[in-house]
Order: sequence, then C-alpha cells, then structure tokens
Amino acid sequence: MIVGDEGHLRLSEGQKGCTYAVDSVMVEQTIARRLEALGMNEKTRVTVLNRKKSGTMIIKVRGTRLAIGSRIAAEIQVEEAAS
Repeated sequence: MIVGDEGHLRLSEGQKGCTYAVDSVMVEQTIARRLEALGMNEKTRVTVLNRKKSGTMIIKVRGTRLAIGSRIAAEIQVEEAAS
C-alpha cells in the first residue's frame, strides 16, 4: 500500500475490513454526480467489504453496499478514519 502526502491513499489501495474517510473524488463529472447521489461526498466514511481479483471493490457507504470498478476506486482519495 502506497500512502501519499499527509496519510492520503487511493481507495483502490484500501484494505478489506478497514474504514476510510473520503478526501476527494477526482472522476468525470457525470460519475462524480452519481457517486454524490449515492451518498459518497467528502468526509463520508467508506468501509471496504470485499476486493475482487478484477479490481472491483464492494464498499459500504451510509449503510448501502456499492460495487465500484478499479478505475473509479483509483481516483478516490481517502484517509484512514478515526475510530
């Protein structure tokens, strides 16, 4: 896992069972709007439930399970959430 400046990392680098706080979402505007509609905004807590070999991630956002592809997960910057 590569940790960037100030403890930030990509969601795609997150570990199964860990909870993170979204720092920024750097995807196309249409995808960003859809993620916001699903409740993924800055500072939202996201839990990694599962990681598939293909890179797809199953995450939990505001009580809802979502599947996101590896390219989208790579563009979401997160930081470890305080307990």
